[in-house]
Amino acid sequence: MTSHSSGRNGRRSRGGSRRRGDNNRPRQQGAPSRAPARKSFWQKITALFTGEKPGLAGRPISHATRNNGFEASRSPRKPETVEVTSPRLYVGNLSFDATESDLFELFNGVGAVQNAEVVTYKHNQRSKGFAFVQMLTVEEAKRAVQELHDKEFLGRKLVVSGAKSSEHHSAN
Repeated sequence: MTSHSSGRNGRRSRGGSRRRGDNNRPRQQGAPSRAPARKSFWQKITALFTGEKPGLAGRPISHATRNNGFEASRSPRKPETVEVTSPRLYVGNLSFDATESDLFELFNGVGAVQNAEVVTYKHNQRSKGFAFVQMLTVEEAKRAVQELHDKEFLGRKLVVSGAKSSEHHSAN
């Protein structure tokens, strides 16, 4: 025996809504709509090329937009200036094309350089954009900071300051 249900067979019509009477009921003024307007095929294609995220309703993706579309309020960080107490210097905002020999030549114009080391990623040996330079004396290191801080080198303004010592680094 087969049982028959009265009315429809459980399927919706193609253009029908999920609830009955929804189309005829006037919306209250000021009430938010329940579902966002659907984008047409061409709107989706242009959104793909303009960098819009589907859930952000026409807002372009910025470098600060992360974590499920919420804007991260991040201001650019000012480099921390560390007083020069040792001959070891931190060199930041370094061009990714800069080599240790380039740094050696640059700092050798100020004083005697003992060592220059560009910090790189282990897996591909690309520069991380900063380096450490070891001068011969603390006085030469202080002079290097005065002369080379904010100086343009390979298209970027250098940040030169004293390097944090190991006990200062472990305290933070």
